Amino acid sequence: MSESYWQSVVSAGMHVPHDRPLDESTMELVEMLGSPSPRLRDDLAYPLLATWIAAGEYDHVLTGLGNGIAPGLRTGLGSDGDVSVLRRSFSALLLSEIVTRDNNETLVPPDTVMAWGDLTTSWYVRERDLRGWVPGQGWAHAVAHGADLIGTFARSRHFGRLELTVLLDVTADRLLLPTDYAWRHGEEDRLAYSTMAILQRGELGFGILEPWLARVASGTRPPQTRGSVPGEWPTASAHNTSAYLRSLHIQLALGVQGRPDQRDDVDLFRGRPPHRSDLLLSVLDAIRAESPWLFQSSTGRRTVPTAT
Repeated sequence: MSESYWQSVVSAGMHVPHDRPLDESTMELVEMLGSPSPRLRDDLAYPLLATWIAAGEYDHVLTGLGNGIAPGLRTGLGSDGDVSVLRRSFSALLLSEIVTRDNNETLVPPDTVMAWGDLTTSWYVRERDLRGWVPGQGWAHAVAHGADLIGTFARSRHFGRLELTVLLDVTADRLLLPTDYAWRHGEEDRLAYSTMAILQRGELGFGILEPWLARVASGTRPPQTRGSVPGEWPTASAHNTSAYLRSLHIQLALGVQGRPDQRDDVDLFRGRPPHRSDLLLSVLDAIRAESPWLFQSSTGRRTVPTAT
């Protein structure tokens, strides 16, 4: 169908059109999710599919819809700088809508949700194209969309202590992997917010959280360069990790609210996460360690600056 047809559907209230079968409309809109045109992808395909999922139009086939969307995470995986990232990123964003619907209505078998989670974590640590805004093509935003999906899985009744630990580990992996892309479109906030959803579940003890946080913090410290000239610092990945830690500190300190579509304001985000005080202190220590010349140590002692 033409772009004007889908624009008329949006203008008429985004209802499912009755002049063609739902599966035909769905296949066409799913194909448009990988379009380099932001009008087709951002303004038409994604909003329509997300609206229909939330309205229950796919409740009878939600498992099949998710099984059809999830393989898009593998399309062109390993490439960098081409249009294939759009298919992967928007597949993640739409899968988040599907998992949200299951979180709210209990429609998908546990094994299926777990399989989607496995595919998601595999994609997220292997994604190389971390561009945010792409001139002429709009948002790629694989990091942010993947973070949203991780946060949605964190809310799933099927994800317990083990699965939530895996989500934290994948978050650390994503932060620590070398990249040439420095985030500048709010990716760190979206990733920290997904971490807050994990922490709010209250399933993980500080014995798990402390070493995980130490691992993340290690990515903000320059490597030892004895006998050689150090390279430029911070690297893009160190910059991204530092921004994430600062965002996580702010979200822990101020508290965050749930998303209305996730129906978690009352339950998941009703109070502060367990171990909040210890986490705040640990995050602050990590931030201090990044710039010992700038911040007072936790003991109040002056630290000796190093050349950078």
